[in-house]
Amino acid sequence: MSRSKKEASGCGCASIPFSVIFLIAGGGYWLFTQREHLELSRFIPSDIQNQIPFLNTSAPENSSPTISPTPQAENSTFQPQPTLPNNPPANPQANSASNPGKNTSSNPPSSPQTPWETKEIRGIYLSRYQATNNASEATIRQRVRYYRDRGINTIIHGVWGNACTMYKSKVMQEKFGYQSCPNEFQDRWLDWLIDEAHKQGMEVHAYFEKGIKIDENSPAFNLAVERGWIVAGVDRTHPGVDHYVLDVGIPEVSNLFREILVEFVTRYPTIDAVQWDDYLGYHAELPGQVDRTLELTNFVKQAIAAMKAANPNVSFDVCHHNPYWAKRYFAADWETWGVDRVFIQVYADKNFNDELKYVAANDGISITERQFNRFNEVVNNPQIENILFFPLSGEPEKMADKVNTLRKNIN
Repeated sequence: MSRSKKEASGCGCASIPFSVIFLIAGGGYWLFTQREHLELSRFIPSDIQNQIPFLNTSAPENSSPTISPTPQAENSTFQPQPTLPNNPPANPQANSASNPGKNTSSNPPSSPQTPWETKEIRGIYLSRYQATNNASEATIRQRVRYYRDRGINTIIHGVWGNACTMYKSKVMQEKFGYQSCPNEFQDRWLDWLIDEAHKQGMEVHAYFEKGIKIDENSPAFNLAVERGWIVAGVDRTHPGVDHYVLDVGIPEVSNLFREILVEFVTRYPTIDAVQWDDYLGYHAELPGQVDRTLELTNFVKQAIAAMKAANPNVSFDVCHHNPYWAKRYFAADWETWGVDRVFIQVYADKNFNDELKYVAANDGISITERQFNRFNEVVNNPQIENILFFPLSGEPEKMADKVNTLRKNIN
């Protein structure tokens, strides 16, 4: 038979022996003094810890990190540790750029580069007039950003063509009585182009378009004929245009080019490179069967030397045919010229694979829209270090858009 139990009211403290109370009080004091060593917080939920003042020992929000002092010898004077800066560098990327391959603790390691990103130069040709004729500063800067956003990091812009400069030149004024090719370029167009490109982490290469060739539309044509500066015969390398070739064996002609180069790299000291293409050559079908190989080699070597003396920071590049074809059919023995970089033109699909051995042995490849079917192959080939895009259509912006689409499909 069960019986009910009446609960006593109050805490019942009076019934506890005094010795027990003393024991509990002493143990509580000991626990309080040893709370940091016993780590009691491990056994108490965090929401309850916040209600117990002596367990809530977190550091103030603005306190500096503790730095362990260097062990000191006995009786030595204590030297305080230097205070570490709390603010990160103003431009973390600037530090990583000057120390490539190094990661700081504040910057996580960058993700692996895509095949496209491994190409050091991803350039596009902007022929004369295509981007800067009658263009404002705002327009030029916007176009630079346009190409950057499409994965292009190098703009190769025409600054010379058809025997005249696209900028106002004192050399042209002295030699021919006019300052430049007919155009509506603003005086500072190239300054803006270079400045914006460098701000965007891009390069600008000055394209000496047409090289040593000239046609009847050149303002210098009649004077060149009158002065006897032109090699006999017509160069019909490219159908539809009759070109003539300036004779660099004539001192006045070779001096003109050297003076133009020196003037250019002096006036635009931050230009990254100058580039000449296959128009730096004499086609084998010119009459007379004259071998001008050595003559052309000497001219280029002297031009490079003069340019480097004026500005050693500028790269002298050529974009030409493979070395056998260039020497055999254009008297261009560029392997002996001492140029900085060579890009191989591969503008036909027929011998594409054969050309790749020359590309791999040199600095890169130049292709047109006709080679877009090989885009993946070119980008994924680790032996191809740099890629240049030449818009046969004359529409570089559309070509850049296509390049952007193609690269996104493989990255």
